[in-house]
Amino acid sequence: MHWTLTFDIPEGNPKIHHGSSILSIGSCFSTVIGEKLTERKFTVLNNPFGTLFNPVSMIQVMEDALLEMPINTDMMLVRDGLYLHFGMHSDVAAYSQESLSRLIRKKQQMTKKVLETASHILVTFGTSWVYEFGYQGQIVAKCHKQPAGLFEKRLLEVEEIVKSFNAFLKILQEFNSKVQVILTVSPVRHTKDGIPENHLSKAILAVASQKIATSNAAVHYFPSYEIMMDELRDYRYYKEDLIHPSSLAEDYIWERFKKTWIEPKAFPLIQELEGIRRDLAHRPFNPDSPAHQKFLDNLQRKIERYSKDFDFSKEIDLLRKQQNNRRR
Repeated sequence: MHWTLTFDIPEGNPKIHHGSSILSIGSCFSTVIGEKLTERKFTVLNNPFGTLFNPVSMIQVMEDALLEMPINTDMMLVRDGLYLHFGMHSDVAAYSQESLSRLIRKKQQMTKKVLETASHILVTFGTSWVYEFGYQGQIVAKCHKQPAGLFEKRLLEVEEIVKSFNAFLKILQEFNSKVQVILTVSPVRHTKDGIPENHLSKAILAVASQKIATSNAAVHYFPSYEIMMDELRDYRYYKEDLIHPSSLAEDYIWERFKKTWIEPKAFPLIQELEGIRRDLAHRPFNPDSPAHQKFLDNLQRKIERYSKDFDFSKEIDLLRKQQNNRRR
């Protein structure tokens, strides 16, 4: 008896390995996959401009970084003493316009460097609904809790997304001819727009993604949204808000992504790194026991063995805290 329907996903190629350079950008699901890659010691720049939901804003920040475009200060605002930018998430904030400009410029330089050398770019579209600001009708990434009257809400059209992405891809390939783009639609539901409106939005993103992928050999579609809607077709796979995938669902989609896009030769190392993370999260019954001390010593040797090739500074800090707590 089968309790779910599964489907085949076309094999990704060229695959991601530990020598790859990756940019992950877009919806919060893009952050999740970026974090999972980072935890397994892949080289990832993860959402440098914060979580972005609509395709136009994602394309805009990448294009501006690549072409070293001047920062649009007309899109800056002040909220609760912080300077923000309508083209970016509120994670990108500073206490003055000058400081915000420096921060954005730093992020643009970092993003440009990665775009020019990346082997893979993971782009996760979140919604087709956009808000236009000002007399020029500029699409914003976030409204930053400003009055609704300042914006006009509308739905992006399929061809609008396709045209914008293809134009950016053409520029990108002039800087980086070997880059591969993995395009996906976020499984996170935007219920604030309304349930029918969310389905319409996702459908537009799915059609646009397929059009982009079928017309560009360097673009590949990974069905995150479809896995959530069909293989995990049950509310038990959502968090309590019934909007975001649960950690179990995230792990399941990650496994599907890993089998599709990660080089199989990296699997044993990934397994070892996942084991280290589990060991660090272990909470002993008796922290002062000789058995736990031996456990920590073995874990330290394992980390030291891999720290020659990868950054384990966070893991070493966690281990030292556990060792220090025991000595107290």
